[in-house]
Amino acid sequence: MSGARPVNACRACGGRLGLTFCDLGRQPVANAYVPPERAADPEPAFPLRAVVCDDCRLVQLDTVVDERGIFTDYAYFSSMSSTWLDHAARFCAAMTQRLGLGADSFVVEVASNDGYLLRNFVAAGIPCLGIEPAANVAELARAAGVPTEARFFGRDAARDIVGARGGKPADLVVANNVLAHVPDLDDFIGGLALLAGTAGVVSIEAPHLVALVDGVQFDTIYHEHYAYWSLLSMEAALARQGLRVFEVERLATHGGSLRVLSAAADRAPSATLRALRAEEAARGVAGDAFYSGFGARVRAVLDGLRAWLDEAAAEGRRICAYGAAAKGNTLLNAAGVTAAEIVAVADRSSAKQGRLLPGSHIPVVSPEAMLALRPDDVLILPWNIEAEVAGQLRAAGFGGRLAVAVPRLTLRDAPALRDAPG
Repeated sequence: MSGARPVNACRACGGRLGLTFCDLGRQPVANAYVPPERAADPEPAFPLRAVVCDDCRLVQLDTVVDERGIFTDYAYFSSMSSTWLDHAARFCAAMTQRLGLGADSFVVEVASNDGYLLRNFVAAGIPCLGIEPAANVAELARAAGVPTEARFFGRDAARDIVGARGGKPADLVVANNVLAHVPDLDDFIGGLALLAGTAGVVSIEAPHLVALVDGVQFDTIYHEHYAYWSLLSMEAALARQGLRVFEVERLATHGGSLRVLSAAADRAPSATLRALRAEEAARGVAGDAFYSGFGARVRAVLDGLRAWLDEAAAEGRRICAYGAAAKGNTLLNAAGVTAAEIVAVADRSSAKQGRLLPGSHIPVVSPEAMLALRPDDVLILPWNIEAEVAGQLRAAGFGGRLAVAVPRLTLRDAPALRDAPG
């Protein structure tokens, strides 16, 4: 990883960066898991601060860590979550029906990860291609039978893909949970527009800034996420590249997301799109008040987590965690948690097992190894799949307490739910 650079203007519109939305101090890169033999080496840490553009209101980090260092060898695999696999399968079925996709169609997913989504199109006989910057992840997709190119996406990639098809663009371009990861929005969104051409549809899923604010989801702020999107800021960014939003759907994924459909051709805005535009306007997304005070709410969450850990230490309770997710690393590092307080974190990904979490240096183990430690409480870090994780742990025989820290520290003693101190 080659370091970081400050951002002095909005990466979407070039406007002035103003109000500070959330400052989480200096942190290591959230997905930079540490091999045990390098535990004593200094870890690079960079400012983790989100600010608001005065003009288009895009919330974004004011320091960008080298994206090629982050994404060339990546440790996140979408197929590890059954919840996410089900979500992807439903999307593919719905878009196949809506757009009439078939053997003569062409679907491209940008940031296609391990082929978790496109494998549904492969199974249906619909030609498709994945674009995935992490070479190790792209190889897994190809091994699963999903055509995948290992490269970063932008206008050049789009031209190459369309050129290889004799100038024929894609019918559907999918960009799920990638827009937050893009430092050069002009090149990336311009590439989406080129790839879709005049008739294709671009489908983007992204966590909704309003849901982030309402749920105090500050742990979704980390260096791999450069920007945090409202409908207002996304429509403006797409329009600059000639893409007009015509539909939006609210999703429960990632604590509350939007699925935004756009195209070059004019289409009448749906009722749900008009309603969400009005809702954001009523919430004041275009002004400053909506963004103010978020830092104080974050501090309250961190204080609640610290109070619980201090209480557990005083009582001699053994605490483990589940899910070596990036959001968990933001939370743990912002709260100053160490391996003395949480003895291990379980994760199903073998790529993470045997490593240490960045910053906190909590060891990552298999779920079976974590349960063998006989913890009294387990903190579920990926709260967006809490129900899935809780079901797995209960099925495996864990009878202790389950906790989540966001939007407040909550302990679950089956079957009752009660709030923890702090």
